[in-house]
Amino acid sequence: MTRLGDSVQRASELLAQDLSLDANVERLLAETGARRYLDLSDLPAKEQAELIGARAVELLPSVDRLAERIAERAAQGKGLHVKLGIDPTATDVHLGHAVPITVLSRFQRMGHEVTLIIGDFTAKIGDPSGRTAERPPLTDEDIAKNLSGYQEQVRPFFDFEKVRFARNSEWLAPFTLPKLLGLLAQVPVSSLLQREDFRNRLAEGSGLTMSELLYPVAQALDSVELACDVELGGVDQLLNLQMGRRVMEAYGQQPQLVVTMPLVEGTDGSGAKMSKSKGNYVGLASSADEVFGKIMSIPDRLMVPYLRAWTEWTDQEIAQVSARIEAGSLHPMDLKKILAGEVVAALHGVEAAMAARAHFVAQFSRKSFSDAGTLPVVEVAAHGEEGVAAVLTKVLEFTPSASAARRIAKQNGLRLIVEKSGQEQQAVVLPESEALRPLAEVVREAVAAHAEGAADAVYLKAGRKVAEIRGL
Repeated sequence: MTRLGDSVQRASELLAQDLSLDANVERLLAETGARRYLDLSDLPAKEQAELIGARAVELLPSVDRLAERIAERAAQGKGLHVKLGIDPTATDVHLGHAVPITVLSRFQRMGHEVTLIIGDFTAKIGDPSGRTAERPPLTDEDIAKNLSGYQEQVRPFFDFEKVRFARNSEWLAPFTLPKLLGLLAQVPVSSLLQREDFRNRLAEGSGLTMSELLYPVAQALDSVELACDVELGGVDQLLNLQMGRRVMEAYGQQPQLVVTMPLVEGTDGSGAKMSKSKGNYVGLASSADEVFGKIMSIPDRLMVPYLRAWTEWTDQEIAQVSARIEAGSLHPMDLKKILAGEVVAALHGVEAAMAARAHFVAQFSRKSFSDAGTLPVVEVAAHGEEGVAAVLTKVLEFTPSASAARRIAKQNGLRLIVEKSGQEQQAVVLPESEALRPLAEVVREAVAAHAEGAADAVYLKAGRKVAEIRGL
């Protein structure tokens, strides 16, 4: 049996046990977390390809062709040459950026050569994928600053000591106009305009620059320079990666295989991808408690996609817990706590994950929020006339915008918690319409309906965040 097979067998035994118990969860996190460093080179070519394909949206031309390429290179006494390109366009990194890095790590641990392309040249053009307007170009200073932050924040998901770094300015900056024109003569304009984002912008009369049209060609030249076997990217990069295949053929090279990963949905459950601008992201530099809490705030339907994106769980193990939930032998909340622990363990270690789990339970699972310690306070006298969404945004800073507060309400994540001596704690779900009404009115109506007009304590809860309301 392979090393991964041994680990899956041990984990499967744990997954059959009571997963509400801390001891079982800690053992499970230790087992699955250790896989991030597990040598996968003993996997046969077919199993390697299937493991990669199981986490891909597209694997072109096919999983079988990837297995054949792995076997071909093994017969030559070497591994695949796998490439992932990043344009360092931001200073902070979130979990969405870790998805392709996780797959790149698997290739690395299978014994393949991996190269991380730093798009210091292409970042000055700006990747137009999914954009509705031209991306502003970056300076050399911007790129250096963003790259430093990217590498440090993604480090828990990848061993940077075993990777080759290359900057594409090394070969793109000296690329001459005659060479470019000769290449473009072999690239039909129709292949560039296949992109839906380009067609939409042209239809709307928006600007589309020549530099944006040339971006896929510039990215393709990275693959030519390195003679890649495989290129990774998000599913929004598919046409860019296919351009790599086309340009490699134009240069007489064996075209690379293409592996695309999903763009993971954000924590708010709105359907939008994880994004800093939407406030629905988990930052890799966040504290253990913050990461745990944000994962706990997601809708249940995102648990399996998140397990697939950021953990080393196999499909067999995911199917095992999914079957237990369907059979009623595993509570979804217990699985979500394990998922949150997996993400925290990846970033901060198992000990920090268990501490965050304990803190979350202490803060949000007790009957009284007063047991949780110091909470933010909203005084009705000062802010009672403001809308609930405005209080969440401007006073408590729980949400980045009023629209984000309304999205939480749509997902049934906006609640008033009413406590009264001698009664069970009452959780009042506030619909989106209530988020626009004055806080004092909403609270007084809830107290009248659920505590006979008098409550010992009232709390406002948005997702995982809680504040006490005083001065009723």
